[in-house]
Amino acid sequence: MSLATVGPSTNYNFDDDLQLYIVGLATEYPPFQNGPDVLEALARKHYPDSNALNKVLSINRYTGIDCRSAIGDANHVLMNQPAPPTIKQLNELFMQEGVRLSVNACKKAIQDWGGSARDITHMVSTTCTNSANPGFDHYVAKQLGIQVESILLAGVGCSGGLAAMRVAASIAMGSSHRRRPARVLVLACEISSIFVRSELESIHKDQEVRVGVCLFSDAASACIVSNGIGNEDKRKLADRDVRASIYSITGWKKEVVHGTDTDLGFDVDPLGWKVVLTPRVPSLTASIVPVIFADLVASIPHLREMTSPSDFDWALHPGGSLILSRIQESLRLEEHHLRASYEVYVEHGNSSSATIISVLDRLRQPQHEATGRKDIIACAFGPGINVEMMALRRGRRETSSCKT
Repeated sequence: MSLATVGPSTNYNFDDDLQLYIVGLATEYPPFQNGPDVLEALARKHYPDSNALNKVLSINRYTGIDCRSAIGDANHVLMNQPAPPTIKQLNELFMQEGVRLSVNACKKAIQDWGGSARDITHMVSTTCTNSANPGFDHYVAKQLGIQVESILLAGVGCSGGLAAMRVAASIAMGSSHRRRPARVLVLACEISSIFVRSELESIHKDQEVRVGVCLFSDAASACIVSNGIGNEDKRKLADRDVRASIYSITGWKKEVVHGTDTDLGFDVDPLGWKVVLTPRVPSLTASIVPVIFADLVASIPHLREMTSPSDFDWALHPGGSLILSRIQESLRLEEHHLRASYEVYVEHGNSSSATIISVLDRLRQPQHEATGRKDIIACAFGPGINVEMMALRRGRRETSSCKT
């Protein structure tokens, strides 16, 4: 197979200090941790034996995922109806469980920051597992008691968390240009487990081997992006944003891979949405990530001498074990460079857009910060195939033992 290529894109040259700070981070997983046996139990209960189903269940046993976080287990009422849930039922469940997870994630991120919901100036949210109008972010904001400028990103799938962070960074930079404070609340929420019956239905009726049903899970993640500017009454808060940041954002890049529209997606279906994930995705992503990495580091002054991917810690979206291992190989990394991505994948599965913020949250934990490198590359992939990449530097809230 030929190497993947990207189309023409705008190349930015970033200043050495963008004064963009991630000041709060949190992830909220639902209470159920479902092992491979849960999918098998639902499949055997509702569908007859077939070659396609047996193949999918075989894959399910060897994904490398110990547990997938979910809002329910094999006994969930909606998953055990005679027919798969309708789109109306799926929407109602998302608006209940997704909003609840999202509110909790946002509250935890705000608490981690040390500010208050009143200090939030903007909100950027994303999901690919709901499309209601008004969006779920409207109800999250109401429960948080905030009324701010907001954006809900659609159509970006698993890359949504990093895309939302990129948009938040651009908003914060625009506010800096106007000398106005920005505290942008970023939210990603996905409830993927509710599509299990829809996926199993397609496997049964079409005899398709659909691997997405073996990988995806539920979560909400949130972070706060600050520009470190405060009005007179918020000067102390702004100073703290700079002094006690978790990460600083130093640059980013987005690319679309040519000829991959049908390789990765999340298609509309009468029973919700259906995952599109072809066998080409691991090779496609592995071939293009090194190219985007080289372009990104060349655009950031203090990184131009750091040309080896191994100079960085990596927060890579764990789309699947083969995606992780192929990219690790193409970048010539050791497993410890991707340790947070592997841990999140094994313990929770792929929570789509919410996963990348969870990986960044994991990377700043004590077990990682002592041996971590100062600079981090975050990378995620979405339908299209769209590739999002962002460079970050560990902030002052971290210990001083990070490698440079």
